[in-house]
Amino acid sequence: MKNSYNEIRQGEKGALLSIFAYVFLSALKLIIGYFTHSEALSADGLNNSTDIIASIAILIGLRISRKPPDKDHRYGHYRAETIAALIASFIMFAVGLQVLYQSILKFKAPITESPDMIAAWTALFCAAIIYLVYIYNIRLAKRTNSHAMMAAAQDNRSDAFVSIGAFIGIVGAQFGLPWLDPLTAILVGFTICKTAFDIFSDSTHSLTDGFDDSELQTIKKTIHKVDGVEKIIDIKARVHGNNKLVDVTIGVDQQLNIIEGHEITEKIEKLIFDKYNISHVHIHIEPYVTAKG
Repeated sequence: MKNSYNEIRQGEKGALLSIFAYVFLSALKLIIGYFTHSEALSADGLNNSTDIIASIAILIGLRISRKPPDKDHRYGHYRAETIAALIASFIMFAVGLQVLYQSILKFKAPITESPDMIAAWTALFCAAIIYLVYIYNIRLAKRTNSHAMMAAAQDNRSDAFVSIGAFIGIVGAQFGLPWLDPLTAILVGFTICKTAFDIFSDSTHSLTDGFDDSELQTIKKTIHKVDGVEKIIDIKARVHGNNKLVDVTIGVDQQLNIIEGHEITEKIEKLIFDKYNISHVHIHIEPYVTAKG
């Protein structure tokens, strides 16, 4: 579990990077959006301002998940980061609805002028910045197997696409299509809500002990190939923060002694950890009577 704590500490760096990036980008977009009268850029800036709160929630969750096990949390506090991702999805969803509401009102209102092109270049610049943050965080999330950092990376990527959309909308408004800017703001709102739903779905799946069945079946086949395993009686798995836990009951030859049975479990544990990076494997052995010809 010590490696898990170190991985969580690394994840905190990604969360801090996201916070600093969003503070800068949201301030830049809101200021430029206000002076250039760009609804799309302003909506994007509002989105980034809430991303600050979401990133702070993820950072707090990561900090809590580093707390060692205690008498009330024998498995540790790893799920705090998943809860943080869930909270972040609620914040993003609320902002997405707000952006949609305001953008639809603006879309219905008469439009008299197009935003200045400086708004478009600002959106493109911000898209490049946050995409670089996404690349850093997605690599970090894969390396640390962090649920929260994966959510943060998905948010970063979504924000990059949103800014590109804002750029397209603002440029289009320069060519006699001023309604394209608020229309893009509406698409921004939908994108925010879609990303929030994806993070919500993934988080709730983990919190309710959901686990990818195809991955579980692959693990099952691997265990069954280990010498000495006569039958897999039961197998289940769950996600615990940035850890994956597997519980398996295997049948072995009833003639084996304790030492021989223990050797089989050690083979399984090492194989599963090396091949699938499963942090904890609990193996229960039961005697199995092989059929005689």
